[in-house]
Amino acid sequence: MTTEVISELLREHIARLAASGKRMDGRAFDEPRPLNVQKNYIKNAEGSARVQLGNTDVLVGVKIDVGEPYPDTPNSGVLSTSAELIPMASPNFEAGPPSPTAIEIARVVDRGIRESKTVDTGKLCITPKEKVWIMFIDIHALDYDGNLFDAASYGALSALSCAKVPASKIGKEDYPLPLEHWPISVTAAKIGGTIMVDPNLDEERVADARLTVTTDENGDVRAMQKGLRGSFSLDEVRGAIETSQRVGRELRGIINQA
Repeated sequence: MTTEVISELLREHIARLAASGKRMDGRAFDEPRPLNVQKNYIKNAEGSARVQLGNTDVLVGVKIDVGEPYPDTPNSGVLSTSAELIPMASPNFEAGPPSPTAIEIARVVDRGIRESKTVDTGKLCITPKEKVWIMFIDIHALDYDGNLFDAASYGALSALSCAKVPASKIGKEDYPLPLEHWPISVTAAKIGGTIMVDPNLDEERVADARLTVTTDENGDVRAMQKGLRGSFSLDEVRGAIETSQRVGRELRGIINQA
């Protein structure tokens, strides 16, 4: 059987389940998979975390080093985010330069952190216009079973939350990275007329549309990313935002207490 036929059969099966109010793994439509967070996973990184969202497994490292600021923000630190999807995580991933999927994941994670002002970059200036601290967030997929957007986002926030600025490099004492906000992304997949959060791999494969909504601890929307060819109505977008706010509160607590 071809991949297209298998995909269509899978779509019909998942759609029938959804129409009857069920999912393949028994979760409610607004229920994410179990989240497990292990901080300080890499000893040589300034901050790190291994995050498992169901069977999706992501490792994130934060490296902080001295560098030059951008000309338009001469008194602020710099954030750089990258993602690597290796064949070990999925047979659909290929070695080589970052794929469009890896680039999109990095951008979505970066935008959520940047737009929510998670880190007070103004406190990362060493010498105005000359030296600042640069934060490198490196995302590595270890095992892919759907929804890398959220898993990578939780990993990045977890790694940042335990990171320390290596001020000993400039003759001072190391200090915790100054976190101001805690953005949480919640991704929803639309299959037929049903919307379900945190899609696993099978649900992701047959989804018509995808929407990632990032909110902060105040419930304010900080970033959104729509994917795939399908569309969402205004009411569906509003529902996705409300779900993101509600689910985000629970997940934020797990990350904060890890």
